[in-house]
Amino acid sequence: MRLWVVSEWDVDDFEKVFPHLSVELKSRPQMRTSADFLRGFMPRPIDYLARCSNDEEAIRVVNYLLDKGELNEREAEELKSRILHEGVRGLVEKREEGYYLRRFGTGSKI
Repeated sequence: MRLWVVSEWDVDDFEKVFPHLSVELKSRPQMRTSADFLRGFMPRPIDYLARCSNDEEAIRVVNYLLDKGELNEREAEELKSRILHEGVRGLVEKREEGYYLRRFGTGSKI
């Protein structure tokens, strides 16, 4: 389990408490990420299936999306049929933890 602590600092207080770090941060060029590319991103069913570890889990995800109204009956049956015939990896490559950061963000694994 990972725990993230977010803290806000006043710039003047930060400079007083961490003078050397403050100078170092100001001297570095600003890093840009393409994380804004994902702003408003709505995952599609295939994006959920990419996180599944096996076909059983993929079928459960399809059933869940059907129950939530994210898929209609025809779409759900088509996906289940493809999973049964091709396997979930036949539909989509496995996306491990940190996939979106590596692809669009800082490149570091969370």
